[in-house]
Amino acid sequence: MLYAISGEDVPDSLDKRMAVRPAHLERIKALQEDGRLFLAGPYPAIDSPDPGPAGFSGSLIVAEFESLEAAQAWAEADPYATSGVYAKVTVKPFKKVLPA
Repeated sequence: MLYAISGEDVPDSLDKRMAVRPAHLERIKALQEDGRLFLAGPYPAIDSPDPGPAGFSGSLIVAEFESLEAAQAWAEADPYATSGVYAKVTVKPFKKVLPA
């Protein structure tokens, strides 16, 4: 089943985020290589595709996991969660409807 993992950044997270970004992306690429990644990306803190020093307010990952518990465990072990980039992480089941 698909699960949506939404992380909300702590204030002024850009430096922390950039420091652990390679490890974060490595885990996401592993999901992609396994054919389990549906989409992933950050929320820009301002209305711009390149927010510059304004940074990001969080991230969204939608991926396939065996269970809600497996998705939660994956999210809790993510470098953004373990290094303090995220203030809060929410994991919910996700049902894709469109596009078909």
